[in-house]
Amino acid sequence: MRDQGDGQDRGAPRDGGEPPAGAADPEPRRGRPRSAAAERAILDAVIALLEAGEPLAGLSIERIARTAGVGKATIYRRWSGKEELFVDVVRDMEPDDPPVSGTAGLADLRVMLESVRTRGLAQRSSVLLHNMFAQMKSHPKLWDEYFGTVIAPRRVAMLAAVRRAVAAGELRDDLDVELIDDLFVGPMLVRTVHRPDAPLPDDLADRIISALLQGLAPAGARG
Repeated sequence: MRDQGDGQDRGAPRDGGEPPAGAADPEPRRGRPRSAAAERAILDAVIALLEAGEPLAGLSIERIARTAGVGKATIYRRWSGKEELFVDVVRDMEPDDPPVSGTAGLADLRVMLESVRTRGLAQRSSVLLHNMFAQMKSHPKLWDEYFGTVIAPRRVAMLAAVRRAVAAGELRDDLDVELIDDLFVGPMLVRTVHRPDAPLPDDLADRIISALLQGLAPAGARG
């Protein structure tokens, strides 16, 4: 059954809010493959509307569905509401998270630090992505959704890499792992978030790791 773009799907709300309780979904959630083309059209529709100057707060599910050429129920089969959809739009625009071994310590940590750097570069080069982050932070529910589904899992993965590095003898075992993690991530976040004009050279992750491993005291004062 082909989705129609007139926004009149039964079971979908008329105002772009959450679907009414107990409303029947025109198509079952299980047993039907998702349409990659429909998902791509929906994500592209949000991006097109934002590029046209629409604020996040002003976008309704009905408007997005009409622009994508699908019904509202098609959107609600994939996302519970606008916050979840917008988070996926931001993730779609960001560089993909790189694969890590899940067994290495410092090597995995280096890959994840490099990912922070490349996301910073992406945000700098995309006015739209920069503006979306700015708008998300002014909408607590949206920011909480992004933090919980994107930022928090990345932090968990990084902490796990720090613990592996400690267990492998690559890092000190007498410090709190969260402090160690902050010491690695902090400089990269300062460069990518708090100093938008600061350089982000290709070897920045290596330089941060090297500086922390060697320490900041002069060579003669170490020991």
